[in-house]
Amino acid sequence: MSLSHFQGPFEVAHHPQLEPEVKRAILASWASDANAVEGNPAVRRPPRHKRPIPIDEILDALRKVDRNAS
Repeated sequence: MSLSHFQGPFEVAHHPQLEPEVKRAILASWASDANAVEGNPAVRRPPRHKRPIPIDEILDALRKVDRNAS
């Protein structure tokens, strides 16, 4: 399964077959400054992703993964 398979961060957070550590790794890579949209650092475009994603949406999904893992 490639990262471009996911349409958004909550699709990653809710995926039933991924371990929490894998979900965190995917979401953290999306949140990376390397994925920031030039001139708009609050928006990220994950590799091969169709639309930019606000960093707040990615961080909310990470928090959901953490809540579900504890």
